[in-house]
Amino acid sequence: MNQPIACEADEPVHPDAHSAPETFDAAPEPPPPAEAAEMSAGGPAVEQGLEPADSTGASSDDAGPDDASPDDASPDDVSGELAAIAFVAPATLVADAALAPADAAELAASAPEPEPDQPLFSDLGLSEPILRAIEEKGYRHPTPIQAQAIPAVLSGRDVMGVAQTGTGKTASFTLPMLDILSGSRARARMPRSLILEPTRELALQVAENFVEYGKHLKLNHALLIGGESLNDQKDALMRGVDVLIATPGRLIDLFERGGLMLTDAKLLVIDEADRMLDMGFIPDVERIVAMLPKTRQTLFFSATMAPEIRRLSDAFLDNPRMITVSKSASVATTIVAGLALVAEHDKREALRRLIRSEEVANALIFCNRKRDVDILYKSLARHGFSVGSLHGDMSQPARFATLDKFKKNELRLLVCSDVAARGIDIGGLSHVFNFDVPQHAEDYVHRIGRTGRAGLTGHAFTLCTPDDRLAVDAIEKLTGFAIPRIVVPGLDVVDWAEGDGRKRRGRGGRPAAARADAKPARARGEEAEPSKADEPAKPRGRGRGRGAAASPERPTAPREAAPVPVQEAAPVRSPTRQEQRPSPRAERSEPRPERFERAGRDRRRDDDLGPAVMGFGDDVPAFMTLPRRSHAAEAVIDELSDA
Repeated sequence: MNQPIACEADEPVHPDAHSAPETFDAAPEPPPPAEAAEMSAGGPAVEQGLEPADSTGASSDDAGPDDASPDDASPDDVSGELAAIAFVAPATLVADAALAPADAAELAASAPEPEPDQPLFSDLGLSEPILRAIEEKGYRHPTPIQAQAIPAVLSGRDVMGVAQTGTGKTASFTLPMLDILSGSRARARMPRSLILEPTRELALQVAENFVEYGKHLKLNHALLIGGESLNDQKDALMRGVDVLIATPGRLIDLFERGGLMLTDAKLLVIDEADRMLDMGFIPDVERIVAMLPKTRQTLFFSATMAPEIRRLSDAFLDNPRMITVSKSASVATTIVAGLALVAEHDKREALRRLIRSEEVANALIFCNRKRDVDILYKSLARHGFSVGSLHGDMSQPARFATLDKFKKNELRLLVCSDVAARGIDIGGLSHVFNFDVPQHAEDYVHRIGRTGRAGLTGHAFTLCTPDDRLAVDAIEKLTGFAIPRIVVPGLDVVDWAEGDGRKRRGRGGRPAAARADAKPARARGEEAEPSKADEPAKPRGRGRGRGAAASPERPTAPREAAPVPVQEAAPVRSPTRQEQRPSPRAERSEPRPERFERAGRDRRRDDDLGPAVMGFGDDVPAFMTLPRRSHAAEAVIDELSDA
């Protein structure tokens, strides 16, 4: 019975199905072959929920009463429906074809643009041993400063590079230097290249880069920094040095001792030139440059471009290649900055609350003065924080040991001065805290540049007081954007100080307001002075002895009688003071005229004693007054002696 029903069901379906080609013929465009093949297989039609009855415009009654139940359908019914879908699907696609261009335009607009291909280190012209060392460190793409500086250095040109901290300036000159120096060997006491660094920590970091990138090359380096044995440094120079990394002070000291010669240094690198300027090393740098040969290649790198730096670059460089990756004194976009305005007495509490509220993995805390570094270090250690300190007054071994512990995550916090702000690369530093607003706006850029490096997100928070408004304005003017304000929960909200925010201190530590209030008091005192003029004048030389205690009683006596007691009382009161001091003077004054007189008599001997004394004068010894023997007497004495 099911078979006839299936046949009857096929009869109304096929005529409707034959009407589908008429709709297809009326379509403006045929469907693509791939889509037609998919529709014939029933895939997209089923996914879109297409129904043949609705698509052809036929009512549900035309399909027969038994089509409503899918359980009653036979295999022939299913095959008939699939055939109908195969013919009806193109008509539906035709209806959707009108919307395809608009949808394609929207999809094209919303799709992200493909990123341009980043350069590879292998495209920069470096040798195979250096590329192998770079690959072992996991680097493939150079930073913008590296992509521009490395080919220029390899070509032999002078380079002037300006880029913000954390952009890889160190590798931009170490990598091509290794490639250039790999061709020959150095002689004793004559380094082939020279790198000048402002601090010992930065020089040590550059030396580590040479060890890492040049491990497949037979090159050696020497480190000339303070706090190390001078004899060991001399011995290293005697063995021959390809790369000499030095601070200006120690280099000049060793040069004056005859420990090295710079006539063979054909490559000079001046790193962190703006820091050299701040630390007063520019005269030493100029003296060192004068020791080098005229025909050399000079690389000049700085994070900021002050007018003094421009003057130095013009004096040291010859037709340099200017490379400016970012705006001078700009802050990396990976750094999240914040500024908290708190009272002076709340700064330590605000710092502790920020450390506890933030997810601080490791952090640098900067202070302006070395004394404040020690104070803040003791405060944080007393509150249970894992903290160390670092400043210029520490011995060199202690500084290296503290910095090494911090790099190994043995210390969570490091309180330091600006000695650690330039060039020190601490991997994965999460936070930087400015406990004091830096005195120079450029130092702010270098401080917070210790975090947010290598594309990682960093956080930098600055604590300021109401009197720091001028310093904050200078920072915002230099960087070109306002530092977002944050509020430390639980602390009093304060506002900027009135005026320009400068701290004016008067004599004795009094503020200017206190000095202004003291002016009327001095004026009143000046008006009261004429009343003292009516009192009798005190004799000169009279001090504040016991006689001074009786002075308040003088105004009680009549004015006419006042001079009489003063003259009579003077001999009574004066001996009490003269008995203590003048009496020794009188005793000492007696021998002084004799001494002066004797000295004067010795000086004016010719005038006071007449002509000079001949021989012994009146004091002739008695034996010299005896008469002299005659020749006859001497002859008699001789005869008697012979007999």
